[in-house]
This record gives sequence, C-alpha cells and structure tokens, in this order.
Amino acid sequence: MASSPPLLYITGASSGIGQALAARYAQAGHRLALVARRTDAMQTWADAQGLGPERCRVYAADVADINSAVAAGQRCLADMGLPDVVVACAGQSIGMDTAERDDLDVMAHTFALNNVGTAAAFHPFLAGMTTRGSGTLVGVASVAAIRGLPGHGAYCASKAGVVAYCESLRGELRGSGVSVVTIVPGYVATPLTALNSYAMPFLMTPAAFAEQAFTAISAQTSYRVIPWQMGVAAKLLRLLPNPLFDRLLSGRGRKKRRSELPPA
Repeated sequence: MASSPPLLYITGASSGIGQALAARYAQAGHRLALVARRTDAMQTWADAQGLGPERCRVYAADVADINSAVAAGQRCLADMGLPDVVVACAGQSIGMDTAERDDLDVMAHTFALNNVGTAAAFHPFLAGMTTRGSGTLVGVASVAAIRGLPGHGAYCASKAGVVAYCESLRGELRGSGVSVVTIVPGYVATPLTALNSYAMPFLMTPAAFAEQAFTAISAQTSYRVIPWQMGVAAKLLRLLPNPLFDRLLSGRGRKKRRSELPPA
C-alpha cells in the first residue's frame, strides 16, 4: 500500500512568507495543512493552486488564543494525520512606545502571537512525533532578535524569545528523533514590511526566501539566517559597543504604531 505524501502544517499561511513556504512545499509534493484567521482568502489561494481536499486542508484559528491554536492542530491530526513538518509562521510586527498605555496591549498581543503562539502550534504534535521518532518543528524568528531597535521593543523582544525558546526545545528533544529548526529572516517584501519607513538592506522576495528556508528545513539545520549577508551584518551590530550602537541608530525611522496603521 502506497504511503501518503509528507504533510506540512503551517500557521500564518494566508500571506507573506507563510504563503510562499506553503507554495514551495506544495511544489515539492507535500500535503498541506494551512492555518490562518482568513480562511476564505486561504481557500481561494489553495483553489487557485489546484490543491484539492486530498492535498490541502484549511483550518481557522487565532494563533494568539491558545485553545484556538491547539484545536486547529487537533483537527489536523483527526483529518490528515501527524505532520512531518510544523512551521510556526504566524506573527505580527507593530511598533510601540512604552509611554503609551495602549501600546502595552500591543506588546501583550505580540507576545501571545509570536511566542506563546509558536509553542501552541507545536504542542498538539509533540507527543506523536516523539513516539514516532521523527518530525521537524520550525520556529520563525527575525534578525530583529539580535539587537533591540528603537520603536521595535515588542517585536525585537518577541523574536529574541522565539530564538531562545527554540534553542531550549531543541535541547529537550535531543535524541528523540524530532528536530527543531530556527529560521531567522532578514527583510522580506511582505505586507509586514511594506509600511516600513526606513532602509531595508538585502530585501528579498517571498519566493527567494522560501527557497532558502525550504533547503535549510530539509537539511534540519538548527539555526539559519536568511539571507546570510543579513546574518553577517546583524552579528557585526551585536559586536558594537552600546554607545556606538546607540549613536548609529539615533534618528532611525521607527516602525509604525497601531494607531498609525491603515485599517485592516
């Protein structure tokens, strides 16, 4: 009896790098379990790719809500079985000002989505993967994790948390057969970056990013900055003494706060 094609489960699949990664895995012959809040848009995309229900299922979830995220994973298990690869790609990037009370709520939601949402995406599959002795869990961080940027406090802190969380999980799963991969994107041309008012060096298309990420995930690389040039630049920034780093970023454009963004 022929075995089913491998299964990718991915959150944040309705746009940007999540959608580009889903397309790359579909090209490689994987079945897809796509998780997003905007299920209509996600289903329209799947239909346009010619992905019928035997190849692709769409699951509605608010990944910032633990019960919603876990329930989506449980529905996938019931419908499609245990994934081979799980990518926690859902996230948000919104500027904040600690002096503004409303921005504390932005920070709380950013952590709920970017950090707790990553763990909630992995949770439904951990027991099955360890029993099976195989599987790959992928956390999507950012080069913003490497140094804090003015106006980016919530995002930088959350993505640094993704890096540390995945590193901890990798140690916990050592010897189980389950791999943990941390993907660290630089600037990718997506709706998240379209509103940025500052220079974005080494800007990549989503498709170019997805190709490199697919290669790194397939190789079960524990940590990969994409593109590599951005990794070098970020590490050089990490080495700068604080006074020099602070002077360098003085006057740099800040990420737009929620009140400055167009209506969703």
